[in-house]
Amino acid sequence: MSATTRREVLKTAVGLGLANAVAENLPAAESRSMFPGFRPATFEGTSATINYLTAGSGPPVLLLHGFPQNLLMWRKVAPPLARNFTVVVADLRGDGDSSKPAGGGDHSAYSKRAMAQDQIELMMHLGFPKFAVVGHDRGGRVAHRMARDHRDSVTKIAVLDIIPTYTLYHTFTKEVATAYYHWFFLIQPEPFPETLIGNSVEFYLRRALGPLVPAVISEEVYAEYLRTFRDPAAIHACCEDYRAAASIDLDHDAVDLADRITCPLLALWGDKGPMHRYYDVLATWKERGTNVSGKAIPAGHFLAEENPDDVTAELMKFLQG
Repeated sequence: MSATTRREVLKTAVGLGLANAVAENLPAAESRSMFPGFRPATFEGTSATINYLTAGSGPPVLLLHGFPQNLLMWRKVAPPLARNFTVVVADLRGDGDSSKPAGGGDHSAYSKRAMAQDQIELMMHLGFPKFAVVGHDRGGRVAHRMARDHRDSVTKIAVLDIIPTYTLYHTFTKEVATAYYHWFFLIQPEPFPETLIGNSVEFYLRRALGPLVPAVISEEVYAEYLRTFRDPAAIHACCEDYRAAASIDLDHDAVDLADRITCPLLALWGDKGPMHRYYDVLATWKERGTNVSGKAIPAGHFLAEENPDDVTAELMKFLQG
């Protein structure tokens, strides 16, 4: 089936309320087609198989996505970056077309340390012992841990629309907890959140992505997000990711809390999102690093999709500086 035909089928299915069925049958190649010139591959790491795309030449840059998305969220940012950099766009373990190991009793399989290790192994496999990393949302939390655990590997780090996990969990107010309610819903013991999400996957995903569908995230892109998110193993993985953040990740963060990141760190955040309303994002990151810069982007939380031009421009300046 051609890309054009798939789009027509999807539009018809959406109109008939059949998006779930179509999304289930869309191949992974559908997302790859949105990254012209990128080469798809998988990497067998020590404890996970990582799905990724790569293109370009020049200094290496790793892009990591957030929740509840996959590597497709970089579709408007990765291609222009690849004109100046070797860009690697990867699915985190548990997401997209990467493998989805079981969580385990202490949630260590989804600690940001374990998720960062996957990506370090991938970049080493590709011949990049040193590289810059850009992470949005959960990907930013993986990047943050990576910059602490692998200081000799990470040359620069950019984090999009987050503050450190440790800070967030120790400063929750009623307003922040309301905006980030899912942080407390997803950490509930298995199988409570898994069951509720699994019974209404499309409803949950559309609620999580807000009004962006279809204004910013097309129905075609949404269907690809749905294809990978609706896997019960993926739903379990996202819960384990948040359970780890509320437990083992906090233990890891507490150990090196005062040990500041020394490589250049860029923080970008959406000026219409809750992070901007409730925190001084730049000041918070300056507590964690010695060389920190940043600014607000005209967008909500999903700034790489809502305002890819400004995000790309800021990343380009930072990575080339």
